[in-house]
Amino acid sequence: MKHVLAIASLLLLVGCWGSGKQADPAANASAPIGLEAAAIEAGVIPDPKNSDITGLYTRDTDRVCVVPSATAYRIGVFVDYGDQQNCGGSGVVTRVGEHLHVEFDQIDGCSFDARFEGDRIVFPGRLPEACQKLCLRRASLAGLDVSRLSESVSEASTLRDSKGRLLCSSGE
Repeated sequence: MKHVLAIASLLLLVGCWGSGKQADPAANASAPIGLEAAAIEAGVIPDPKNSDITGLYTRDTDRVCVVPSATAYRIGVFVDYGDQQNCGGSGVVTRVGEHLHVEFDQIDGCSFDARFEGDRIVFPGRLPEACQKLCLRRASLAGLDVSRLSESVSEASTLRDSKGRLLCSSGE
């Protein structure tokens, strides 16, 4: 029993003595800040700064397409709640870092900034009142959150609204 106590005391003493060491600041200089940064560095999630926004994005019955055009990108959105409650429209999207500036063609005053998170597009929870004109009944585009299904321009170009109109077209 004396030997066990002696060994435990020795380990405790060594542990206390070793904990007084200062951490090497150079070793922490390359440490990522935050969980997201660590995931990007490890390649678990894509870096939004280095990702192209082109593609087809979905969640349940919500759809967003983004295709390149001559001056920026075309964006199309279709949200279907069923019972003739849906939203649909197309426009232009420009990107600055992780921010996407969306302007819908059909509606004056319906422009806002969304977030691009590598493989997700997230619309703000509050949109300009004019954007409600893109929707029927109680449907809304506010808070839309979709994940990339495909990076293919041809797949994204096939997205249609409830009337069968193409929402994205690479030829525009």
